Amino acid sequence: MRTHSSLPGEDCRHSEFVTVTMAPQYVPSLRSRLPFVTLLLEIIFLLLFFFVVKIEDQDRVYREFDKKTFILLYAEFQDIHVMIFMGFGFLATFLVRYGFSGSGFNMLVAAMAIQWSVLMNGFLLPQHHHNREVYINMKSVIEAELCAASALIAMGAVHGKTNPVQLLLMALLEVTGFVVNQWILRTLFRADLLYSIMLLHVFGGFFGVMASWVLHRDRIKPKHEKEKTDRRTGLFSMLGTLFLWMFWPSFNAAVVYQKWDRGLKLSVIYGTYLSLAVSVVVAMTVSMLTSSKGKMNMVHVQGSVLSGGVAIGVAMTAVHTPWIAMTIGLCAALLSSLGFRYMKDHMLLAFECHDTCGVLNVHAIPGILGWLAHLFLRVASTESTIALQFAVHHICVLFITLCMSLVMGMATGLFLKLSIWRPQQDRKCFDDQAFWEFPNLVVEK
Repeated sequence: MRTHSSLPGEDCRHSEFVTVTMAPQYVPSLRSRLPFVTLLLEIIFLLLFFFVVKIEDQDRVYREFDKKTFILLYAEFQDIHVMIFMGFGFLATFLVRYGFSGSGFNMLVAAMAIQWSVLMNGFLLPQHHHNREVYINMKSVIEAELCAASALIAMGAVHGKTNPVQLLLMALLEVTGFVVNQWILRTLFRADLLYSIMLLHVFGGFFGVMASWVLHRDRIKPKHEKEKTDRRTGLFSMLGTLFLWMFWPSFNAAVVYQKWDRGLKLSVIYGTYLSLAVSVVVAMTVSMLTSSKGKMNMVHVQGSVLSGGVAIGVAMTAVHTPWIAMTIGLCAALLSSLGFRYMKDHMLLAFECHDTCGVLNVHAIPGILGWLAHLFLRVASTESTIALQFAVHHICVLFITLCMSLVMGMATGLFLKLSIWRPQQDRKCFDDQAFWEFPNLVVEK
């Protein structure tokens, strides 16, 4: 920056413009980090796919599924694909100066996480490998995208406070922890696929919150100057919410594969839709009632309208009547809306935990609510002895999931704090200019 020397007693003839240079803390460029990490990981993935991954025999596919079922699976895969890349991508653009990074980093992280999920599921889960070979099919791709969704949920808690290298590493570690947790639940506790994989909301939410707590920055308290939204970014973010809201029934029903579970699939689709519909009404109502000005908050609404889909996803195998699904959606939206209004600021002040996207209110708490609903409905419909055994089993499943997510989240946060990853400066948080080119801001010299 240039300043004019005008000290008292100084001869004006000797006044001149002088250049004052300030030593930067470090060069913000990640050229020496990001390309190396991404290319190294991609080469490793390519080699692993070359040696161990095979496309499943098509004759076997058509023996297991008829043509209509296969087409239905592909349609559900497309729905989830839109949710992962467009839904989460647009949803992450709500910050005024972080739109490029919100959508761009979401795409990068999701693409890498899906590849790693295919490998991890194939290595650990028996239904995806045979004779030391990993078979890729429509089911494995759908489950890989659901695992990637858990990583994107966790990423929301550190949104704007980490660089893309940290996000990539965080996503790979989160997927690893989530798949290992699934292996534990299915192997040791005999949990079914639908229940174990839908705990992705609980796992991803608490994983992200714990990582954010470890990575806490004092400069973002009470609120960082760049952590704000406006009409344009709010509109783009609402577009992402609409994509997620519309395709959430496919997200919950996609892992119901067997022909004899078609009744369950339809029940899940209807229940998810009704729960989401109630969530919209409750979220907007509570947002207006809790506002001092009697107005709705777009950021709060964008998260809370999805909470019903999260809660019913965890409880879906025990929900068979519409009014129960609607009640779960009502309770989930109520808790989520109140959490957005009151919990986020209190968590920052009391626990020094900053949750940028509110994943605790959108995913973790509604996920716990769905777990409670699943427990209550199953216990109420079975005999006392069996109900007690199921309750103990159910509590152990949640306990293992919480322990894995909290421990892995803390370990990941400590790993990401290492200076080798060149974490952002406080003043560069929530700012695209640290990572993206802006030709309109270049000054000709």
